[in-house]
Amino acid sequence: MKQAYVYILASQMETLYIWVTSNLKKRVFEHKSWFVDGFSKKYQCHNLVYFEEHSTMYAAITREKQMKKWKREWKMNAIHHFNPLWKDLYEEMEIE
Repeated sequence: MKQAYVYILASQMETLYIWVTSNLKKRVFEHKSWFVDGFSKKYQCHNLVYFEEHSTMYAAITREKQMKKWKREWKMNAIHHFNPLWKDLYEEMEIE
């Protein structure tokens, strides 16, 4: 069964980018390589600071829409809880 992910990328200035994908490692690599035009490239959001795994794309999209409506403070708190040092989690991902 294919997995789905909601993820948050951050820039050095803590600009946040929330999206969904079925292949997290590949998608973050594309952001880091500047293959993805748009908001994440413009604001240099390429550090993976948060992600959630979901069993269906529908569940991931539902969660992404919910998170995008959150206040910035709630997003920051979620990241701090998941990744207190705001490390770039891309290198240590064990996701295929």
